[in-house]
Amino acid sequence: MKPIDYRELQPEHFERLLLLANTVHGDNYMDQSSLEAYWEAGFDNQINASWVALDGEKLVGFRLTLAAGNWQPDKWCSPTLWRLPENDVCYFKCNTVDAEYRAYGIGSKMLSQSVQSAARQSARGGLAHIWMSSPGNSAYKYFSKCGGELVKEHPGKWLENVINDGYNCPVCDSGCDCVAAEMLLRFD
Repeated sequence: MKPIDYRELQPEHFERLLLLANTVHGDNYMDQSSLEAYWEAGFDNQINASWVALDGEKLVGFRLTLAAGNWQPDKWCSPTLWRLPENDVCYFKCNTVDAEYRAYGIGSKMLSQSVQSAARQSARGGLAHIWMSSPGNSAYKYFSKCGGELVKEHPGKWLENVINDGYNCPVCDSGCDCVAAEMLLRFD
């Protein structure tokens, strides 16, 4: 494998990112308008906190990160348990790596890039909802290895997306019973 090129997410990556997102996470996981909103929310102080990984022209991974203050904690968040002010916490929306490129450190490198960008934006930590049903629970293992700490588990977090957005969970036969691990990664 040749060296992977890491770049800040730009609109020229959107079409390839959407294809990878919906292939890995299931149909209707993300659309153009939601991706545009995530991309815009990733900026603060003219710094972009979202990254992509490229093998030549092939987009093999992406990390969407919403800048601190540019996202709203919802019922699946537990800010009183974070021990950081809400406005000091960015949101790690999604980390995705093409199946052929997993286990090469691409996800960790994109997370590192996002952490550096978010810290330059003045974030002191980042929150993620980790998919506990990832193959071999690899998402939880990877995020824990990177320093993420479990805050709380949330069964059924993505069921609303199935009902309201037509999302098709890649592991559940009907609906979505997957558990989300609310995890916090501190930057200091």
